[in-house]
This record gives sequence, C-alpha cells and structure tokens, in this order.
Amino acid sequence: MNALVVDDDFASRMVIQRYLLSFGSTDVATDGVEAVTLFKAALEKKQHYDLVCLDIMLSRKSGQAVLKEVRQLEADFGIPDKKRARIIMVSALGDRETVMEAIQRCDAYLVKPIQMADLVAHLKRFGLV
Repeated sequence: MNALVVDDDFASRMVIQRYLLSFGSTDVATDGVEAVTLFKAALEKKQHYDLVCLDIMLSRKSGQAVLKEVRQLEADFGIPDKKRARIIMVSALGDRETVMEAIQRCDAYLVKPIQMADLVAHLKRFGLV
C-alpha cells in the first residue's frame, strides 16, 4: 500500500505514519499545497496513492480544498473510481457541518485522537490490508 499522510501537526502526523508503517510505504505532507504537489507527482510517475489520511485544518490550503483538487486530479488523469485513492479525513473537529461537507468526496472520517483499531478497520473495509 502506498499512503500519504497530510497533517500540519507533527505529533498527529507521526502517530498516523507509525500506524501505517507495517502496511507499506508512507509519504508525509505538512500543508495543503505540499499534499497536492505530492499527489500530482505520484500520478505523473504512475505510482498513485492507495490511501490519503487528510487533516481538515491545514495551512496554505484547507483539507477540503485538497480533497477537491485530489479528486479532480484523479479525473484529469483518468483514474477509474475503483482505483482512486481512499481518503480518510482526519480532524479534531466533530461538528456535523464539517463532517457532511467532507463525506461527500472522502471515503471515511476519523476524529482525533486517532485509534489504530479504527484506522485498521477502515483499511480492511477498503481492501487495503
């Protein structure tokens, strides 16, 4: 599995990366602009991400904006729905409006602090492990 973890909080980023370590390779981005750059570069190299763990509150570009751009990039590159990245939105925010906006384009939503069992349950549901 090829994963991208996007979070501007160092501790959160490291926890998720550590959880994913035994499942494959993981890249990290510290802000929204870097996330889109890495995602597009992976598509150009035909090494797309299977999973993106994406924080909603990011600097330079929000997680919601990154989510929209990622889905547009997949469409532009002709990635079929069955092959597109599984995106788990991650946030300390649990408010209904934020969840409903994200859930329209993402595959799952986890509220921080992330528990490994919850993350692995989603990976299994997606068929990634």
